[in-house]
Amino acid sequence: MSSTGTTGHGGTGPRGARHEREASARLLRAATLSGAHLIAEAASLVQGWAVLADPIAGAVYSTPAAAAADGVHAAAAPLEHPHCTRHPAAGAVLVLAPAPTVPPGHTCHVATTTAALLEVRGRRAAELRGEQMRLHTTLIRLLLAGHTAAVTETLGGNRLTHVTVYRLAGPDLPTAHEVLWRAARPSIAPHADACTLIGRPDAELVVAELHHGGDDGRILRLVSRLSERHHLLAGMAGPLPLAEMSTAHSDAAAARHSATPDCRVVPADVVGTSRLAPLLPAVPYARWAASVLRPLAPAHQHLLLVWLRTGSKPRAAAALGLSAGTVRARIRDLSRLLGADLEDATVQAHLLLALRAPAPDLDADADLSPSSRSRSRGRDCPAGPAPLEALPDDLLDTEAARSWAVGLVGGLEPHLRIALACWLRHHARTAPAAAELHVHRTTLAGWLTRCAEHLARNLADATVRAEVHLALKATRNGPDDPTALPRRGGRTYRRL
Repeated sequence: MSSTGTTGHGGTGPRGARHEREASARLLRAATLSGAHLIAEAASLVQGWAVLADPIAGAVYSTPAAAAADGVHAAAAPLEHPHCTRHPAAGAVLVLAPAPTVPPGHTCHVATTTAALLEVRGRRAAELRGEQMRLHTTLIRLLLAGHTAAVTETLGGNRLTHVTVYRLAGPDLPTAHEVLWRAARPSIAPHADACTLIGRPDAELVVAELHHGGDDGRILRLVSRLSERHHLLAGMAGPLPLAEMSTAHSDAAAARHSATPDCRVVPADVVGTSRLAPLLPAVPYARWAASVLRPLAPAHQHLLLVWLRTGSKPRAAAALGLSAGTVRARIRDLSRLLGADLEDATVQAHLLLALRAPAPDLDADADLSPSSRSRSRGRDCPAGPAPLEALPDDLLDTEAARSWAVGLVGGLEPHLRIALACWLRHHARTAPAAAELHVHRTTLAGWLTRCAEHLARNLADATVRAEVHLALKATRNGPDDPTALPRRGGRTYRRL
């Protein structure tokens, strides 16, 4: 499909006009097939390479494939590639690198015609986009409702067994939705045993990538670039079996609440990861957690975990797809079931520690004598659920745990330590904590900023706050209450 007769002739004259008509006809025929055929035809006509580069997706189409990186770089840094011809096309950039013998007029004609045809294809796709987006949103809702068989039958993918879910929030989701749609080019026909669904079932953008146990990371790269460019925050959960789509959906929302401008995409398996848990003695820790969680069904544990991860009932309700009133009522019921005040900051920290514990090792004491095994189980797994108000004596009373606690909160000035402990007891609410401390909210906010800098932790993360609360309790030498706040008189504070 190489172009002949173009060398040494410009775009004028009968012969030049005839070649331009032939080139236009070839490009038009290729455009009726696909965008990839159109780019391949353009590369053939300029006897070089052609790339359609998108700022989010990178190289959308490339001929040859090895030219993709050069095309993306040429679109981003045109001054470094003066031999390339660039032309905006359908929200992306068309880059042509012609052979030295191809006249500039011919290259310009090919670039202009190709860009125009890409715009036509883009407008046609935009006409169908609304209907396709609604279909994707419907399929996502069906997955959340548990109709996995119906969705996989619709998609025609027998090997679609797992799902990875992304939930994004930000200031301009409609624009981000269209940009991601154009970059990902989703289809309900599986490609390479994977299918991507993109929709907005609520006031957020949801991406569900269906695959066979693992993905190639392409959607993660697109979501990361989109989040940076459009200032979005995203949570990611999976891969999980398709039957657990609702769990992945809520876990992704819980992870999104831990995202920050410095880390815009947060995986759910990172949220709630405890730095303390690996330091605890494994067998007593697992048995205590199993005893604490004994009255709870898996659905109860998941609700509590999402609530403690997000840090508030309204956020947990949004993550779980429930009303805030329903979440409050269920937590009250679970409080009675566990026999503990779940509104207490210490109880919440202990409960989160229990929910993140490893499964008990049933063979850990297999080598013990029957009498020793009986005494061990009687001590670690009492007949009733273990209380949440206090941890077992041998759990935090270890050298590793004490070193962790001192390393985390050691060195805090007394007034900062007291203010931080009071703020944590009030569940990270500044106004009631400032009222109890008898300081202005601005003063307390400044102290908390200094605490975050000293701890090198993100205090907006509910899991971090729970562990800081435990570290303060483990290293407390005196009362961390507002009456012990060092004062010089009035509202002037002195350093000790």
